[in-house]
Amino acid sequence: MTTAVKPALQYGKISIATPVVLAPMAGITNTAFRRLCREFGGGLYVSEMVTSRALVERTEESLRLVGHHESEDIRSVQLYGVDPKTIADAVTMLVSEDRADHIDLNFGCPVPKVTRKGGGAALPWKQDLFSSIVQAAVKAAGDIPVTVKMRKGIDAEHLTFLDAGKAARDAGVAAIALHGRTASDYYSGNADWNSIADLREALPDVQVLGNGDIWSANDAIRMMRQTGVDGVVVGRGCLGRPWLFGDLQAAFDEYLRDPNSNAAINPIQPNLGEVADAFKRHAELLVEFFESEEHACRDIRKHVAWYFKGYPVGGEFRAALAQVESLEHMDQILSGLDREQPYPGEEAEGPRGRLGGAKTCALPERWLDSRELVGDQKSVLQDAEIGVSGG
Repeated sequence: MTTAVKPALQYGKISIATPVVLAPMAGITNTAFRRLCREFGGGLYVSEMVTSRALVERTEESLRLVGHHESEDIRSVQLYGVDPKTIADAVTMLVSEDRADHIDLNFGCPVPKVTRKGGGAALPWKQDLFSSIVQAAVKAAGDIPVTVKMRKGIDAEHLTFLDAGKAARDAGVAAIALHGRTASDYYSGNADWNSIADLREALPDVQVLGNGDIWSANDAIRMMRQTGVDGVVVGRGCLGRPWLFGDLQAAFDEYLRDPNSNAAINPIQPNLGEVADAFKRHAELLVEFFESEEHACRDIRKHVAWYFKGYPVGGEFRAALAQVESLEHMDQILSGLDREQPYPGEEAEGPRGRLGGAKTCALPERWLDSRELVGDQKSVLQDAEIGVSGG
């Protein structure tokens, strides 16, 4: 399917010139990482997922997660919740205290500790509850645009994306993003882009975005052409590769000018020195975010494998950087690199982040028996929102 695209995503009064959204990732998409990605290219950069209950209770961590740097011109917050009133209270707080310009609702988390309590990707199965949550959020948000991110469903026999998409549209959301996997798929196999095309076709009167297996700008343009979506959501593909947003902006600048253009996309291919510089910049931004050099260096360690994927740096280097203790220590480790080592090609590309095979989705007892809440399922649901990030 080939569909003429709009010049930008339009969320209420917000125009997004490059139709690319950074997917919220727990422990990853904090202010530091968002700022780094924005230095390479345009798009919409969404905060880490935060639970509505934690916000309503005003926990220190939840308030930090929804904080934005002054350079972030669109303050985008992703909320996770299981109760319409709590969601409404959280949205009301964000709006009344001027903490957000856009609110995204997460119904796509496949993590067992969340779905086991009926949250995340399990929740849209309960149709009335899903509709009530989205309606409550949209009403509380007023002029602030609300969007929804979800998966195909629980498993191949229990798909929810078409019903949920229509309910979200009817509630008045600005856009719906679909990850082309079920909760049971987790992050295995290939994302089902056909389901994304099906949602796009079923909902011609609301913006639809596609998510899943976008590892390069070429993948993003291919998804646009194959599915007819209005934009793409990028998650794991940018881990250790913030320059991907530069590739995406360049590709979309050409595509939006001429959707049929076959002009070559020349991706950014950093040498080892440029990767080291991006890694160091990330660490510096983390110091500013955490207000602690020690905390920042602990946090940056999980990014080492992603940044240096495919580069011939050796096990000793990786092990040393995975134990970095300070920015000065980092400089000492990075100084041993051959900065002129060229981009290694395919070895640095492709899947990264969470993988793992398909699995049976953990669910509350008798969850699939009815599309309405029954028995004590409402009380079970409340446990899905324990914590701050939900992920």
